Amino acid sequence: MYYQTIAGTPLEVSRIVLGCMTLPSEPPAAVATIRAALDLGINCFDHANIYGRGASEAVFSSIWAETPGLRERIVLQSKCGIRLAGDPDERTAKRYDFSRDHILASVDGSLARLKTDYLDILLLHRPDALVDPDEVAEAFDRLHQSGKVRFFGVSNHTGAQLDLLRASVAQPLIVNQLQLSVLHSQLINAGIIANQERQATPGEGTLEYCRLHRITVQAWSPLARGAVTGRLPEDADQRTRATAALVAELAQAKGARPEAIATAWLLRHPARMQVVIGTTDPERMRAVVEGLDVTLTREEWYALFTAGRGYPIP
Repeated sequence: MYYQTIAGTPLEVSRIVLGCMTLPSEPPAAVATIRAALDLGINCFDHANIYGRGASEAVFSSIWAETPGLRERIVLQSKCGIRLAGDPDERTAKRYDFSRDHILASVDGSLARLKTDYLDILLLHRPDALVDPDEVAEAFDRLHQSGKVRFFGVSNHTGAQLDLLRASVAQPLIVNQLQLSVLHSQLINAGIIANQERQATPGEGTLEYCRLHRITVQAWSPLARGAVTGRLPEDADQRTRATAALVAELAQAKGARPEAIATAWLLRHPARMQVVIGTTDPERMRAVVEGLDVTLTREEWYALFTAGRGYPIP
């Protein structure tokens, strides 16, 4: 395993993060999944208060009894801000909520379910169109001063949305968790197609913003739900099929598994991302970790990028 320090913090984190959205619901199976990650050197675990409607956080806490003293050796993060349909009643629509009271209540709920006194990192999950940055700032101040949250970040935010929060929030925003994979490379593509005849690209400049401000990018869904690593959907389009074929070709050439190639493609980017995986299969975890030792040439990286975008670069 390789590690990096999140800028502006003492947190030394593994380049690979275990996303805990699909943790098994039974404690023995959940502990086995977490143990498999730990054995590979993964020390960073990603949650959200909505995963399993809280069940994923609750079952994760089973690891404390199995591995005494572990809490201080890992980096635990959770997210808040998404409120699911049916909460508090069946007539309530899904929405986003960065209100002060919701952030505070969400953290208290996560801490209770995780059976810990603090989160290392709290992320705001998806941008709230009704956000009041001053309310976010007040919530973050309370959480930081009480010791409930050490550091803060966001998920799925653009540079402009980060600037809006940073104008009020005193604490550094150290992480931005973004969907990125060889099949979902819009944030990279935005910089490639600048000054071309095109429609506006959502999130333009987000990666550059994070690099400029030393915000660690965490790439979620890095394996494109397995579409390019051996789980090709029957209805896959030509772009997906071509990308999966190239991933397989490179895997064979390098003596690696497809998961390692998809991971290496992200790690080759100079933003020094962390890669957030959601698998509970120890073998797939191991295959992803193998990507840390796979080096893609510039030519191989661009070949995958071009295949994933589905049309030639300018």
